[in-house]
Amino acid sequence: MRRALLAATVGGLLLAGAGCSAGDDDKSTAPTIVVPPSAAAPTSAEPDYSEDTRKVCDKLNKIFDAEIEDFGTEIGKMIAYKEAAQADNAEKAEKAAGRQLRDIGAQIRRESATAENPELKQAGATSATKFAKSASDGKFFDKIKSTKDLDKVLETEMTNWLSPVAGYCA
Repeated sequence: MRRALLAATVGGLLLAGAGCSAGDDDKSTAPTIVVPPSAAAPTSAEPDYSEDTRKVCDKLNKIFDAEIEDFGTEIGKMIAYKEAAQADNAEKAEKAAGRQLRDIGAQIRRESATAENPELKQAGATSATKFAKSASDGKFFDKIKSTKDLDKVLETEMTNWLSPVAGYCA
């Protein structure tokens, strides 16, 4: 951007200087504009990550589909045990659901780490961290006492978990 601005400025100065000639009545010669090589437009384009991004996103989508379903199964067990007042079993199911979230985060981190696009790589790491944080958040699980609670809580959490990569993986 600076180079293009420099080229425009140099070109403008040369044109302005040519218009202010000191009494030169010969109009047959046009001023020559010379752009220094350092001001030339860059020739290299941004790298095209689209093919690699598609591959990484395909892998991430498979993780989201399969692994989140397994998480849902564990969370369903937790709700059933809470409603049946079986605290020990509910706690075991909560821990299993937490492990599922940690596993999802680890898989996302692993798959996104292979991305060529550094922004997708960072988005995957951020998403993975959010999954891992929720996995160990007792308050998150405490909010879920029924399937009605689950819908409310997960809608917000899913958006939070997936939003970092959503811009890359449609």
